[in-house]
Amino acid sequence: VSRRKPWQYVFGPGVSATVARESGPDLDVHLVTHDAVAKGRGLPVHRGARLGRDRIVWGWLTGVAGPALLTLLLTVVPGFGLANDVLLFLSLTVAAALLGGLLPALASVAVGSLLLNYFFTPPLYQLTISDPRNIVAIVIFVGVAVSVASVVDLAARRTHQAARLRAESEILSFLAGSVLRGEDSLDALLERLRETFAMDSVALLERDGEAGGWSAAGSVGPHPVTRPEDADVDLPVGDSLALALSGRVLPAEDRRVLGAFAAQAAVVLDRQRLLDQAEHARRLAEANRIRTALLAAVSHDLRTPLAGIKASVSSLRSADVEWSDEDRADLLEGIEDGADRLAHLIGNLLDMSRLNTGTVVPLIRETDLDEVVPMALGGVPEDSVELDIPETLPMVAVDRGLLERAVANIVENAVKYSPAGTPVTVAASALRDRVELRVVDRGPGVPDGAKDTIFEPFQRHGDAPRGAGVGLGLAVARGFTEAMDGTLTAEDTPGGGLTMVLTLPTARPAQPVTAVLPDE
Repeated sequence: VSRRKPWQYVFGPGVSATVARESGPDLDVHLVTHDAVAKGRGLPVHRGARLGRDRIVWGWLTGVAGPALLTLLLTVVPGFGLANDVLLFLSLTVAAALLGGLLPALASVAVGSLLLNYFFTPPLYQLTISDPRNIVAIVIFVGVAVSVASVVDLAARRTHQAARLRAESEILSFLAGSVLRGEDSLDALLERLRETFAMDSVALLERDGEAGGWSAAGSVGPHPVTRPEDADVDLPVGDSLALALSGRVLPAEDRRVLGAFAAQAAVVLDRQRLLDQAEHARRLAEANRIRTALLAAVSHDLRTPLAGIKASVSSLRSADVEWSDEDRADLLEGIEDGADRLAHLIGNLLDMSRLNTGTVVPLIRETDLDEVVPMALGGVPEDSVELDIPETLPMVAVDRGLLERAVANIVENAVKYSPAGTPVTVAASALRDRVELRVVDRGPGVPDGAKDTIFEPFQRHGDAPRGAGVGLGLAVARGFTEAMDGTLTAEDTPGGGLTMVLTLPTARPAQPVTAVLPDE
């Protein structure tokens, strides 16, 4: 939808209204505004008469050419009388005042009075008046015309002032609202400033304390200036900031609103920097937390299996004791279990590092879930898991290696917290374009407030004993799942326990290829 001037509606309703009217009852028409309509019009620009250029041109034409045309008309069609002639010239002067303001009306008064005196006041064709009553009529004509022109000009000034005050109040309300809303986009504020004052470019410059030069904290528009002295308008903001505008020189009446913009820009810049500092501090705190948790994991969960491996190896190498074959087998099994625990822990640490650095790139392939899940259960006892995967389950679009690792971590966590003799259930089902894998345990469960925190790195819920892991398994499982466009959530098991819900996208069926043979 475009902006149409009011007089243009005389010639028709416009394209948008015509399209909407002629579209018929079976077609919906949505009128969308373009950028010029969506943006603000800005502050009214100062003009001498506060009137539009078209109105001023028409006012001068009416005030100068109008009396000549009226004189020609009254000469061709005589007999109206001096009183009616004066009223006609007065109407023409009023029209000139309404269109162009004071100056065109004064020109109409001067031209009209001369023409009345020369062509219609006895003695004719002379710039003299013999009848005093005619002198009074012309004087009244001049006085009324000047008064009407003055009133019209004053009304135009008042209209301009009201429009400007309204625009200023809207801008100041916008700035005050942005403070309350906590908006922190410096570029958006500078763009609003550029639109308001019809500038080419706007830049918020900051003084470099050491070098003494200027650097841009933010800028909008083409070719923004880099020094305040190069701008058409510059306004200091505190001791180290300056607002630089290029495009035109602003009148003094615009400085108040410009000062409000400058103060708001400084506030937004300070808020942005405080938010950046807070985010940096948060990242440092998170890094310190992870580092502390990692050190705790290394100090205990790595040392425990290492100590067991070293003790078993030392026992096997000892020449003071004669070990039976059964004892040797037990010691070797302990070494193997410790090595498996170390491999599992180090694997989770490496996987978490890959997820944090964004280096996990899944290789999505069409995969049968019935082939991946049994492979993922190799690290748990066979009698600890019950599988329920239908043969009619659709294929899933996943990375086989990532899915196997995610399922293994979820199942191992469920088996770890399940009561002895109570197997974990792993069941799958199809839901529209997704496949849902549910890992159900009958353990102690997790409160609602902790169902999200258990997926964070180095988080172990409840009183998990030492050696039960460092809390990376579920974090790695969720990271791998989300990398494959899946989801991993936790919910309560009816009757007690925790259910992990792993949702994966189904593979799209291959489209048949139809060969098109050329015509013979």
